[in-house]
Amino acid sequence: MSKIKAIIIEDEEPGRNLLRSYLKGAPEVEVVAECENGFEGIKAINEKRPDLVFLDIQMPKITGFEMLELLDYQPEIIFTTAYNQYALKAFEYSAVDYLLKPFSKTRFLQAVSKAVERIEGGKAQPNYDKLAESNSDEPLIRVVVKDRNRINIIPVEKIRYIESQDDYVMIYTNEGRFLKQKTMKYFESQLDSTYFVRIHRSYIVKVDEIAEIQQYDKESYIVILKDKTKLKVSKSGYKNLKEILRF
Repeated sequence: MSKIKAIIIEDEEPGRNLLRSYLKGAPEVEVVAECENGFEGIKAINEKRPDLVFLDIQMPKITGFEMLELLDYQPEIIFTTAYNQYALKAFEYSAVDYLLKPFSKTRFLQAVSKAVERIEGGKAQPNYDKLAESNSDEPLIRVVVKDRNRINIIPVEKIRYIESQDDYVMIYTNEGRFLKQKTMKYFESQLDSTYFVRIHRSYIVKVDEIAEIQQYDKESYIVILKDKTKLKVSKSGYKNLKEILRF
């Protein structure tokens, strides 16, 4: 049987060295690439198409979770991290395992054995859609969007408004617009409600971008943004505006 191809994505060299050392106890696994950050990880996964990835979460540039959102190819994942607060999100993603640093060689090989069994048995696959909709207790601070071969990191303070596009959303900033495969429900729950308001089933707007609210029909309103963009306001959206703007 051919070996299981694996990639290590870990920003610290001692961490990569440790994993490589531990993998000597799993001869059925072959490391085909090592990466220091998520950008390198995306490139390596797309090129090597591994069966398994050992993935740190908190890394420079983009996090492990943000990296996974940008992948088209879906390998099995064993998370290796010093932070325990991401465990639930990891298992919602259907991760093979979640190893909290420092972990022993025995614990590591148990995770690898589980991964090998899953890969060879064709069992549960990663659930990228579930990962994309996982909620966090912390407000969203940035959005990562892949546009062909370019990765854009958008701080939420640069978002002017968001428009629904079926299974996607269009994110509007002063630098341009960016298509992201996530739902309006996700952004409504993740963006800080102090600064963003849902005005319509199709629109979420940054409060500071609103220049005017106009009535154009009986119980029908629009908001006019600072750049003169006009957006529809639903009844529930108007109620949200009254609450946040206190009028």
